[in-house]
Amino acid sequence: MMNSLQRLNNLLQGKPVDRVPNFDIFMTRAAHHIGVPLSQYYLDHRVLCQANLAVMQDFELDIVQAISDPYREAADMGLEVEFPHDNLPLNRTPLIVEPDDLKNIHFPVKDFGPRMTDRLEGIRAMHQQVGDEVPVMGWVEGALAEAADLRGVTNVMKDLVKRPAWLKDLLEKCAEVEISFACAQIEAGAHIIGLGDAVASLISPRMYREFALPYEQRIFDAIKAKGGIPRLHICGNTTHLLKDIAQSRAEIVDIDSLVDMYQAVSTLDGMLVCGNLNPVSIFLQGTTDQVREGIFANASAGAHSWISAGGCEIPDQTPVENLHAQSQALRELGWRPA
Repeated sequence: MMNSLQRLNNLLQGKPVDRVPNFDIFMTRAAHHIGVPLSQYYLDHRVLCQANLAVMQDFELDIVQAISDPYREAADMGLEVEFPHDNLPLNRTPLIVEPDDLKNIHFPVKDFGPRMTDRLEGIRAMHQQVGDEVPVMGWVEGALAEAADLRGVTNVMKDLVKRPAWLKDLLEKCAEVEISFACAQIEAGAHIIGLGDAVASLISPRMYREFALPYEQRIFDAIKAKGGIPRLHICGNTTHLLKDIAQSRAEIVDIDSLVDMYQAVSTLDGMLVCGNLNPVSIFLQGTTDQVREGIFANASAGAHSWISAGGCEIPDQTPVENLHAQSQALRELGWRPA
């Protein structure tokens, strides 16, 4: 029987596996699975580690992950983030309100602040527990997503048109932070680095090629050079971007439930496609039969290029029975030839 890291490496190398890996993303559901408030999950790497080890074991995941919220880098740049006791983190005021504010921002390329350091400590703790048996996944923001965290999505959408040269200056600085942070996470024990660039789903292919793709490529090149596995995560409908995502140099690409699995696998030739069961209508609100049917449909469309996961984060209060139905269906599928 293979361990989880062997399953992943075999898929990456086009070799057979004993079963398809389960790469569900857990955040809120992980915290509440062990009965802790979200503020502790976000702010204490020991809780982050405990929660993710618990869901890995209880739901037969093939990954343990240090993903939590998108504000770690931004907070260490000076963004004011509120952490309600048991709710999602909040930012009420952009850090960069006017373009001239860029001159006053500290971009932590080496001297990471407390929130970035906390993620590194979480990765060290996870790797100490699982070693090289289970992939440990770190996380960074894409340059465009980071710009949106610092400036606000609406302002960045305007910047794409009104001040593209200035926006590229910001993206350059963000990319350098993400490269440094990604490499530090690999040094801490991460096998995979996920990159979240959700805002990219809102722009055209031309804008994606100009304002997102080059920075994703640079970050992924640095991850590969450091010995890590790059994973691209863009929430929403990315059908219009698939041909360009194929040039991102990611090795794993997450696709949301709005994207057709067969089309994604066909377009992203040579990449592993991860997804794409609807997190709400199937995992949260659906039946165990619907989960199983979705798994078998994905297996048929994804063939040997598929990793099982929800289209995005597993929602809070997702029934335990549905999560067990996923792992049971993957066991029934069994051996997958290359």
